[in-house]
Amino acid sequence: MARTVSKPSRAPSSAAVVLASNADDAAFATTLAKGLVVLEAFKAGATLLGNMELSTLTGIPRPTVARLTHTLAELGYLHYDADRAKYRVGARSLRMAHPLLADMQFRQVARPMMQELAQSLRGTVSIGLLDGTSMIYVETARSGDVGPHVPDIGMPIPVVMTAMGRAAAATLPQTDAARLEQRIEGEDAELWSAFRDNYRAGLAQCTSRGFCTCWGEYMASIHAVAAPLFHASEAKRSFSINCGIPAFRLQPGQLESEIGPRIAALADSIRAIVRQAEPTTTPRKIKKITSPGK
Repeated sequence: MARTVSKPSRAPSSAAVVLASNADDAAFATTLAKGLVVLEAFKAGATLLGNMELSTLTGIPRPTVARLTHTLAELGYLHYDADRAKYRVGARSLRMAHPLLADMQFRQVARPMMQELAQSLRGTVSIGLLDGTSMIYVETARSGDVGPHVPDIGMPIPVVMTAMGRAAAATLPQTDAARLEQRIEGEDAELWSAFRDNYRAGLAQCTSRGFCTCWGEYMASIHAVAAPLFHASEAKRSFSINCGIPAFRLQPGQLESEIGPRIAALADSIRAIVRQAEPTTTPRKIKKITSPGK
C-alpha cells in the first residue's frame, strides 16, 4: 500500500554542515557560501524574513547574517522592508536564473504542445530538471482549474516521492543513479525508507512502459504520471516531463491507459524536435511494486 506523508518542509542545510563538508578545501569561499545559504532560505511561504529568522533557518550567527543581508541588499539581491525590519528577495536575483533558462531553448519549442495536452486533460504539464535530491520546474503549462498544486518555474519538489523525480532518475547512468539513492538516504533516511520501494518501482515502470505513475504520494489530491525526457551528459542535466491531474477528475485506469502513453508520446515528440536521443533506462532490481490506486 502506498504511504502518503506530508511534504518535506526542511530548512536549507545549515552553514555548519556546508562549511564542515568543505573544511579541507582551501579554495572554498566560506563567506560566499554563507551568503548563498542566506538567499536559499527564502522560499514560498517564507518570503519576508528578518535577521534572527534567517539565523535560525541557516545556523549562521545573527551578526554574520546581518552583514550578509546588508551586503546582499546593497547589491540588489535582497530588498529591505524598513517598516517591518525584514528582507525579501530582490529583483536582481531573477537575473541569476535567466542564463540557465535561456540555455534550455527546447522549453519554448515544447510549451505549445504542453499547453495543448494540459488543456485536453484539464491538468498541468511540466518539465523538471534534476537538482540534487530535488526536481526544479523549468517550464509548465496548465488549464484553468488544476486544484491545490499550481507548479511554477523555479519551484522544487522531492525526487523520491514524485513521478517527475523518478522519471528523471531513470535517465541517469547506473553509477549516477546509485549515487543519487545514497544521497537521498543520507539526507533523509526516514523519507527514503517510506518511499524506496515505490521509487524503484517507478524506475522499473519507466524501463518497461516509458512512463511511471504516482498516486497522491506527494500531494494526496493530485495523481501524476511522468516520462523520462533526456539526459544531457555534457552539462550533466537530467530532464523529465510530467502531467498532474486532480484525483477527482480521473476515471478508473485512465492514468495508466491514456495519460501515461500520451505523456510518453509528448516526450518522444520533444526529443525528435530538439534532436535528443531517447534516454537509456536500465532495469533496476526492486523488492516491491505497489498496486495502483492504493
